[in-house]
Amino acid sequence: MRTPIFHVDAFTTRLFAGNPAAVMLMDRFPEDTVLQKIAAENNLSETAFLVPEAGDYRLRWFTPTTEVPLCGHATLASAAVVMERLEPERGTVVFHSASGPLTVNRTKTGYLMDFPIRTSEHVSTPPALAEALRIDPIEVFINEFNYLALLESEQVLRALAPDMAALAHLDRPGVIVTAPGEGAYDFVSRYFAPAKGIPEDPVTGAAHCMLAPFWAKRLGKTTFRAFQASRRGGEIICRLVGDRVKLEGACVFYLEGEVEI
Repeated sequence: MRTPIFHVDAFTTRLFAGNPAAVMLMDRFPEDTVLQKIAAENNLSETAFLVPEAGDYRLRWFTPTTEVPLCGHATLASAAVVMERLEPERGTVVFHSASGPLTVNRTKTGYLMDFPIRTSEHVSTPPALAEALRIDPIEVFINEFNYLALLESEQVLRALAPDMAALAHLDRPGVIVTAPGEGAYDFVSRYFAPAKGIPEDPVTGAAHCMLAPFWAKRLGKTTFRAFQASRRGGEIICRLVGDRVKLEGACVFYLEGEVEI
């Protein structure tokens, strides 16, 4: 089987920034073990697999080690592939996924994704989390997907150097750290998921499904300009609309080719 492959930098307007994703178009999904081997071979934080379905697309996401229920940057990259390469006349695409139907619309500067929010609840700081982060967070919140740790400043967040091995053994697969933004940004964040084969993710759309409702309560607003302060870095515009989060960003194509499987 030969299948197209696209390597796209998401949540950025320039190459070598944002979060790289592989997008692969297939006639059908092969066995999960094959999909996982392909994702491991691509060795990016996410590989998105697309299968056409009744005018829409079925979408699945794999890290190098596991399948995940939601991925923002690889969905953004998939939308760019559909609307810039496969069907350039389209202005909207719907992806059917493990998180339900996800609609993406073309904008003047990129693409606008419609995702479900991820609410969270306050908890006492778990000692294992503080030890893994090597810092005592101001507050900690939790849901079934992630810990969210509030830090005192952007400077502290950027300097953070957690123990990845310890993070991988927590009872949640991902850890978001966040702090108030300085200058142009409402808030900043970083995301660690060594348990999923991603020590630090460059820019994480799904994390902002938790961050947007969290910061809405603290800032008393529903539209945010956010920055994920990884080494590559990336910008996300977030809009909270009821129980949905609108995430907007741009993409840049890096590589286009074909894979024989």
